[in-house]
Amino acid sequence: MHPFQTLNRYRRLLTRYLGPRWPWMVLLGTILCATIAVQVATPLITSYFIDQAVSGGNLNKLILLALLTMGLALAGQGLAVAETYVAESVSWTATNMLRADLIEHLLQLDAWFHTAHTPGELIERVDGDVATLARFFSRFVVYVLGNGALLLGVLGLLYYVDWRVGLGLSAFVVLAMAIMLRIRAAATPSWTAERQANADFYGFLGEYLAGLQDIRSSGAGAFVMRRCAELMRAWLAITRKAQMWGYGLGATSLGMFALGTATALAVSAILFRSGTLTIGMVYLIFQCTEMLRQPTEQIRNEIQDLQQADASMTRIEALLNTAPRVFDGPGTELPAGPLSVELDGVSFHYAEDAPVLRDVSVSLTPGRVLGVVGHTGSGKTTLTRLLLRFYDPSSGAVRLGGVDLREVHLSALRARIGLVTQEVHLFHASVRDNLTIFDASVPDEQIRAVLDTLGMGEWLQELPEGLDTQLLSGGVGLSDGQAQVLACARILLRDPDLVILDEASSRLDPATDRLVHAALGRLLDGRTGIIVAHRLETITYADDILVMEDGQVREHGPRLTLATDPSSRFAGLLRISKEEVSI
Repeated sequence: MHPFQTLNRYRRLLTRYLGPRWPWMVLLGTILCATIAVQVATPLITSYFIDQAVSGGNLNKLILLALLTMGLALAGQGLAVAETYVAESVSWTATNMLRADLIEHLLQLDAWFHTAHTPGELIERVDGDVATLARFFSRFVVYVLGNGALLLGVLGLLYYVDWRVGLGLSAFVVLAMAIMLRIRAAATPSWTAERQANADFYGFLGEYLAGLQDIRSSGAGAFVMRRCAELMRAWLAITRKAQMWGYGLGATSLGMFALGTATALAVSAILFRSGTLTIGMVYLIFQCTEMLRQPTEQIRNEIQDLQQADASMTRIEALLNTAPRVFDGPGTELPAGPLSVELDGVSFHYAEDAPVLRDVSVSLTPGRVLGVVGHTGSGKTTLTRLLLRFYDPSSGAVRLGGVDLREVHLSALRARIGLVTQEVHLFHASVRDNLTIFDASVPDEQIRAVLDTLGMGEWLQELPEGLDTQLLSGGVGLSDGQAQVLACARILLRDPDLVILDEASSRLDPATDRLVHAALGRLLDGRTGIIVAHRLETITYADDILVMEDGQVREHGPRLTLATDPSSRFAGLLRISKEEVSI
């Protein structure tokens, strides 16, 4: 990347996230200036103390100088504490703002993106990469400018003592900085690769932890451990290379300043023997040489951190620049009440050479319920995802209430549709928050009324804290049926006009199934509905049937008509289903 582009990227990032915190940044700069003044004044006063002591100066004056030195040391410690507090406050505020922006952006990205990236990888992006930028936000600019000012102050003091010493150490500082900047540029790709390897490992970890039961039951533990070892071996090689660049940066700094210190002491010894310098001045030169190492190493550390920040910044920018494939519509409003559904010549594919839906045309009038059946992979679930605009069709149009979905705001569209799947996600939160999805405006009376309607009133009364009872993440402690009924309650509280039930009762036992079916019946009452099902007994609420095969419509018509027609595909599926039950 061109240096000016890099600087412009840093400027945008700092302006966006540190701009609102400018009073704290001014305070941090003030503290740093005070710290620099203390650091420069301390050796100067100490050298004067040494010269006064050697020459037999006044005792009271020596005591005053000693107390002043001790006071400066204590002030330096106090300033260090204040600097840490302010810097950490700035850092956490800025990084939390960035995390919030990343999470909001991830929520706006469509299913294409989330299918291609594991949750573990995205967590590492949001947390790991942002954490790497914490020091960049809190200290980078102030530290680089402050330590640059300290370098100039110390060099100016050395020129004041003797221009030859100042010139020699200036050359060492310039040479060391030039070499460090060169190493930094060469090291950045290694740190980028290290951050990506980090994300790959956590993506792998999240994926396999999510499938822990399947792994254990199928005896695939050895495979997972082998894959884990492969990832960690690759991660080690990448990290070792990046760390070696960092070590080279540190070794360069130490080597250069060891040579600089030896040169400064040699010149000081010669000048002391010639009577040009006092012993106090020799001490001052030694201390200044050590002081030059500190800001140079600080700048080196900032540059080393910038290598990692650069890599994280590249990945964060790539994420923020990822545009969704599904764009928000201009805002055409859907008609009120139950919505009609129309798919007009719809085709869709996830990959170019693998069509999932092929020229699907079907319509559903408002208030009717459509049962969608077919073998696994026939395109049933994909069809419903197009209605929610998780994806857009490759060709054709999807309409609700006669309006093309691409003309509607995404938020307005999804507010009118309720989706219940077999995988119900419950949060580690109260029953109230799980049902309202953290919407505090929904009254408790309405929640209780909905649960009573769905046959869960007694369950609620048995909970120790009622609606305030905490549920565990994933619905631990609830049966599958209870979780499904709570999912139905969520939808009823939203009162949508189109309800989609995708395999909503496929995993339930008969007793629990009756409870869920009663809830589903209440949910579909007075609404347009679409039921996707493998078990044909779950579509008894359907008015119409759509039979899908290989992504195409094979049959579409009224349920009772198709069921009584021996030649229909739906009747054939019913016969097969009855034979399986009898077996």
